[in-house]
Amino acid sequence: MFKDHPKGLIPAALANMGERFGFYTMMAILTLFLMSKFNISGTEAGTFYSIFYGSIYILALVGGLIADKTRNYKGTIIVGLLTMSAGYVFLAMPSLISTKYIALAALLVIAFGNGLFKGNLQALVGQMYDNDEYRNKRDSGFQIFYMFINIGAMFAPFMATWVRNTFVAMQGYSYNADLPELCHHYLGKSMSEEVINGRFTELATQVSNGVTPANLTEFSNQYLLAFNTGFHYAFLTAVGAMIISLVIFLATKRIYPNPTAKAKGNSVSKEEIMQDAKEIKQRILALFAVFGVVIFFWFSFHQNGLTLTMFAKDYTHLGGLFSSVEIFQSINPFLVVFLTPVIIFIFSALAKKGIQPSTPKKIGIGMGIAATAFIVMAIGSMGLPNLSEVKIMGSLPEAQRVTPWLLFSVYFILTVAELFISPLGLSFVSKVAPTHMQGLMQGGWLTATAIGNFSLFMGAMMYENASISLTWTVFVVVCLLSMTAMFGMVKWLERVAK
Repeated sequence: MFKDHPKGLIPAALANMGERFGFYTMMAILTLFLMSKFNISGTEAGTFYSIFYGSIYILALVGGLIADKTRNYKGTIIVGLLTMSAGYVFLAMPSLISTKYIALAALLVIAFGNGLFKGNLQALVGQMYDNDEYRNKRDSGFQIFYMFINIGAMFAPFMATWVRNTFVAMQGYSYNADLPELCHHYLGKSMSEEVINGRFTELATQVSNGVTPANLTEFSNQYLLAFNTGFHYAFLTAVGAMIISLVIFLATKRIYPNPTAKAKGNSVSKEEIMQDAKEIKQRILALFAVFGVVIFFWFSFHQNGLTLTMFAKDYTHLGGLFSSVEIFQSINPFLVVFLTPVIIFIFSALAKKGIQPSTPKKIGIGMGIAATAFIVMAIGSMGLPNLSEVKIMGSLPEAQRVTPWLLFSVYFILTVAELFISPLGLSFVSKVAPTHMQGLMQGGWLTATAIGNFSLFMGAMMYENASISLTWTVFVVVCLLSMTAMFGMVKWLERVAK
């Protein structure tokens, strides 16, 4: 699988693992942390979540501009890693993060560092495949890169959960996903007597080693303090991952392409000679067309850290392998690592027979697969009460909760869709982008992702105010419309890519 690829591919992927570790730490705990720490609704938490994830990707455009202007991709990447680390340190300080707006400021520090880092490392990977020796391996190269960067992401939710639960246990309690919200309701005097004497007291007793708390107000304050402080310390796991990535990048940066040296030599590449103004215009238009389509994939896919996480907390039975809500976020990177070789094998077999779909066709197929995931989710959610009814009950009784394998199956299908879209989309951008605009166009791909992410809060609004099945149906429609648009442009995109 690694044969005939540039020697810098795997080191670049390993250097990217820290960013992915941090990304999936946030995917696992950010929404839950915001709701627990600041007693805000899922919609408001979704707004902060959308701003953060949208900013990560929109700032990649700024990072691409800086790197393209200075031709110093490596220096920009290093500054990005250091900036991300600082943001995670800020989040790990309970006394500093005293309001939701200070938390947002820390999140934006992380987003800025990510913007300096993400697109530019991907641009370096793309430059490795500009060499004629590796050009025909570009798609599989980006798939391998995508697989390796997700190795760190596999462990991030487990580490964050372990830190949080360990700290909670040190304070004499055990983990329960429903209790932070119930504690806030009790302290805010918005809880009915029926829930106080029933579900709330029952759960408070469970997490207190079977001893019913004598003072529920004291219990609520102490449990929230333990739970939220544990969340804060969980962010430190991302700092450790960033340091490892920085060390790897510094140790291997000499083997990556060096655009700065090229610029000083005033040399003109073979690709730049071949690209006239008309061709460059067509390439940019093609890229913007693809960017427009994938906006809707990311709007749907990145619900994994928002509405799908809320569904895990509110409607899913927890236990066994899936003992905490956050663990579900390990499914996607785990499957990326283990399904990527399978996908590469299938595409290689099709290529040998001369029937491998083009990259634009693969992206269209991926959109259809994503729609299938939300069809499964909509069917699996039929008959569940609206969230407002669940809140009246305090929380949904275990007997009415769905199996965790529903979410596992949905994440499985979404991961297959992701493997058809994300690494191949990056490859397409790298292949089609004009040579002197590599960083900018990689930033453009990430900007499209940003637009989808800025819209994520709409999912939380539907989740909290409409039926659960209807919420998932909206994503089905969005993905199917995007698939149709992509297939409508396939022939044109294939011509441009040649």
